[in-house]
Amino acid sequence: MHWLSQLNSTQQVLLFGVIKALVAVLALLSIVAYTVLAERKICAAIQDRIGPNRAGPFGIWQPIADAVKAFLKEDFVPGHVRKVFFWLAPALTMAPALLTIAVIPFGSQVGAEKMVIADLNVGILYTFGIVSLGVYGIVLAGYAANSKYPFMGGIRSSAQMISYEIAMGMSVIPLFLLVGSLNLSQVIDYQAHGWLGWLVFKQPLSFAIFLGAAFAETNRLPFDLPEAEQELAGGYNVEYSSIKFAMFFLGEYANMVAASAMMVTLFFGGWTLPFAGLDQPASTLLGGVVHIAIFLAKVLVFLVLFIWVRWMWPRFRYDQLMDLGWKGLVPLALANIAVTATLLWLRA
Repeated sequence: MHWLSQLNSTQQVLLFGVIKALVAVLALLSIVAYTVLAERKICAAIQDRIGPNRAGPFGIWQPIADAVKAFLKEDFVPGHVRKVFFWLAPALTMAPALLTIAVIPFGSQVGAEKMVIADLNVGILYTFGIVSLGVYGIVLAGYAANSKYPFMGGIRSSAQMISYEIAMGMSVIPLFLLVGSLNLSQVIDYQAHGWLGWLVFKQPLSFAIFLGAAFAETNRLPFDLPEAEQELAGGYNVEYSSIKFAMFFLGEYANMVAASAMMVTLFFGGWTLPFAGLDQPASTLLGGVVHIAIFLAKVLVFLVLFIWVRWMWPRFRYDQLMDLGWKGLVPLALANIAVTATLLWLRA
């Protein structure tokens, strides 16, 4: 395009960056909306029900109807809440998931553009730094509600997330000992050498620890103690309604998508498939689109796993949850680091 050629290199980088960010955010929100529909459908199938089927064929427009309902419901703010924190908490819960996707390579390249918004050399450190901010939204929601059940949910969430962040962070250290880089694009390049190149086969224990911690970090069953309807009547979001409640809801599912994308990137080769040349950067527009489709398909597999576990497993007791984190996953992660480092030292 003539107008594009008139831009200097810095302006072109900024333009393409903004376009990629907008597309990624819209794609994330769309995936979140239809993950909610998928959860309701899968839940209905497990419980021998029909599920949503009125809004369009097979209920396909149900997410749009839910969004309209969320916007139209009364946004009630109880008089006893701490109002500044009450307004701030939903935004702090939703924002980290949107920021996390900035460093995840969701494809190889389309034309000359890499399919990652920010290809940072410390991508994984950025990811863990941003993810750790999510707990502040939940803690603030519990504090701002000025009520015992939300406050208890916030306290539970802070203890749970701090405990499992340690295990999650240590679980990826052996991966970067093998790869030799913190850049997520280079992690994918390392795995682009056949099925056995995928890090899930080289570090199955790291994957198991990361998967368990991902369930805890997203407050999904069997780790949903911060909400625990039977004990806390919904926990930290009890006092919320309308779009504020919807932001907590969307934040949980956006965190599921981000966690799934991280597992695909770290352990399952990202956008690569080890046949038909699908493990090399795309040289055509169609090839780039195919790589994005491969990445999304892998993410959807993990989202279905998150949903299936929710409706098939019972909730842990709180002492069981903390014991698993501190007495199970953390020691296993430390042992895995020591064994991996020793083997690499002996091989050197």
